[in-house]
Amino acid sequence: MDALLLSFALTLMAAILISGIAHRTVLSTTVLFLVAGFVLGEGLLGVIDLEATDPTVTTVSSLALFIVLFTDGQEIGFRQLRSAWKLPGRALLLGMPITFVITTALGMWLLGFTLLEAALVAAVLAPTDPVFASAIIGRGEIPHRVRHLLGVESGLNDGLALPVVLILIATAGGPDVEAIVLVEELVLGILVGVAVPLVTSWLVRRRIFALTPLYASLTPVAVGLIVLGICTVTHANLYLAAYAAGITIASAAPEMRVAFRDFGGQLSELVKLFAILMFGALISPELLLSVPWTAYLFAVLLMVFARPVAVQISLIGSGLPWEERATAAWFGPKGFASVLYGLLVLQSGTPEAAYLFHVIVVAIALSIIAHSSTDVPIAAWFARREAEDRVRADAAPAPEPPA
Repeated sequence: MDALLLSFALTLMAAILISGIAHRTVLSTTVLFLVAGFVLGEGLLGVIDLEATDPTVTTVSSLALFIVLFTDGQEIGFRQLRSAWKLPGRALLLGMPITFVITTALGMWLLGFTLLEAALVAAVLAPTDPVFASAIIGRGEIPHRVRHLLGVESGLNDGLALPVVLILIATAGGPDVEAIVLVEELVLGILVGVAVPLVTSWLVRRRIFALTPLYASLTPVAVGLIVLGICTVTHANLYLAAYAAGITIASAAPEMRVAFRDFGGQLSELVKLFAILMFGALISPELLLSVPWTAYLFAVLLMVFARPVAVQISLIGSGLPWEERATAAWFGPKGFASVLYGLLVLQSGTPEAAYLFHVIVVAIALSIIAHSSTDVPIAAWFARREAEDRVRADAAPAPEPPA
């Protein structure tokens, strides 16, 4: 653990030093942490001693996903979600199932998976990740409709994919689960995520309680920890609870959102980078060589075919310009949710679990590299197009007054 912390600190310093360049170019601090973890891991230098079965990996990845969902949820209120639900709804309710079907077919065709194995891998890789989607969501150059679509989609699909993954693991020979229990966990997660911020907001506004500025600013931190603790004890769906809590704060307690914004952004970035370093340390040359070349083709087609085709179909008739549809279709990054669900597959004891996990790791690694390196060029393209539109508008002759 000491070596892991020191490795993270040194890589963080390197990322800080190149952050200005990375913000303007395809150079990605995210990829820097991934590569640093790979080089320092057991497969090469052996500085970071970490195994996929280490509980630290699951804990850190889960916390990173929870914090990002909790933070990102605070960017969207109930009113905004209700008034602009159609596009994210299309991506979730139509695009995600189509992605699942196409990915399942690719797994059977390219990798020789059985239908059940291919469906399990597809369920693990179907959800997009809010951690990496935030790279494009946070850029004001991207049209708001696209950022809203990607933000809501990535915020909700992680929690929705988990029951499917667990059912498929049980079907493949892993631990049994009951469908009714999974539904209860989904509902309980949403209830916890809504109830805790509402009760907290009501309490802190009572005159009987006098909050100092310091402790008032810690209120959203307490809310997040309470939600995390309740979900851990009750097994409520942690990720839906985190996102629901964020949305509830934005809607019912905007002062909490303001208090948490700066700290939340810094915290989510730190845990994200730490988790990426750990994930990189799990990737060894032996793992990369243990899968056939068709696994790499599968990962590429997942990015350039499965997700784009599914989203394009789901957005037919939406009225979005082609460039906005293409951006939404491209940014379907795989990340911590897929890592966590892949670890569930690895630990399930199902036949071929290790091989399935290796294919999943390859797909996630290529997705991190591809999507983390293309946000700047795409944002810059939108910025140039907006500037050109303004120039054309300014140069256009004024309409002649009516005779």
